[in-house]
Amino acid sequence: MSEGGAAGAATDGSDQFAYETPRQVTDLASVVLARNPHPMTLEGTNTWILRAPGESSAIVVDPGPEEEQHLAAVQAAAGRVAVILLTHGHIDHSAGARRLHEMTGAAVRCLDPAFRFGGSGLQEGDVVAAAGIEVRVWGTPGHTSDSLSFLLEPGSPAARDTPSAAAAVLTGDTILGRGTTVVAYPDGDLGQYLTSLRRLEQLGPATVLPGHGPELAEAGVVAGMYLAHRQARLGQVDAALSELTAVAGSPVTARQIVERVYRDVDQALWPAAELSVEAQLHYLRAGRD
Repeated sequence: MSEGGAAGAATDGSDQFAYETPRQVTDLASVVLARNPHPMTLEGTNTWILRAPGESSAIVVDPGPEEEQHLAAVQAAAGRVAVILLTHGHIDHSAGARRLHEMTGAAVRCLDPAFRFGGSGLQEGDVVAAAGIEVRVWGTPGHTSDSLSFLLEPGSPAARDTPSAAAAVLTGDTILGRGTTVVAYPDGDLGQYLTSLRRLEQLGPATVLPGHGPELAEAGVVAGMYLAHRQARLGQVDAALSELTAVAGSPVTARQIVERVYRDVDQALWPAAELSVEAQLHYLRAGRD
C-alpha cells in the first residue's frame, strides 16, 4: 500500500508487466500480477508462486483480489498448490485467499486468525517446507501489526541461520517495488516499522520480492533507503508540528501536516499519508512523554 516517495530501482529496469501472465523472476519465484491497479497498489498486487526447479507443486503467497480470472491464472501457473501464505490481511492481498483455498484445498496460513482457512497460523521463526524449498517466517510489523516477511532459504543447511545468506525475501507491503509504504495507524506502528526495516537491512544482497511493483536488488540497500526516507520525513513532520503549533496555538491535525510536508505527493495518496503522519505524531509524542 503506497504513500509515494522514493525507493530502489527495478532489477530489470522496467515496471510494465502483463496482467494474469506468469513471469519468472528468480530460479525459485515467479509472479502473477493482479489487474487491480490503483495509486495505493501501483500496477496491482503481486501474487508470488514459489517452487524448486522441476517441482510440480508450489507455494502461493498473497492470492490478491477475489477475481476469478486472476485466481484461475494463479492456479494454472502453480499447478498443485501445497500451501497459501499471506504477508498480511489487507484485502488487496487476502481477499482471494478463501476462494483459492476452495479451488485447491490448500490451507491458508498467516498471523491473523481471521484470514486462516484449513490450516495453522504462522509466527516468527516458523519454517514452511513445501515444493522443494524452505520459507522462513520473519515478523516484520509496522505497516500493519500482522505483517510478515518470508525468506527464501539458501540451499546449504549450514547457511540457513545466517540472514545475509537468504536468496530473496518476500516483503508484502513492508517494502514496495516503487515508492514507500504507508504505516497504517492505529494498527500500524512507526517504531515497529523502523525496527523491521533495520532487520531487513541485514539481508544484504537478497532480492526483494514485494507485494506491489517490480522486484528490487539488494534488500540491505533498499531497507537503508527506506530508513533514511523515514527519518527525513519524521524530521519534516516534527518541524511542521512545531511551526503550525506556534502559529495556530491549537491542536494540529494530520491533514494540516500532510498539506505542508507531502506537497510533492499525488493528492490521491494523501489519505494514506495522513495515516502515516498519525503514526509519526504518535511516535514523536511517545518519545517526549
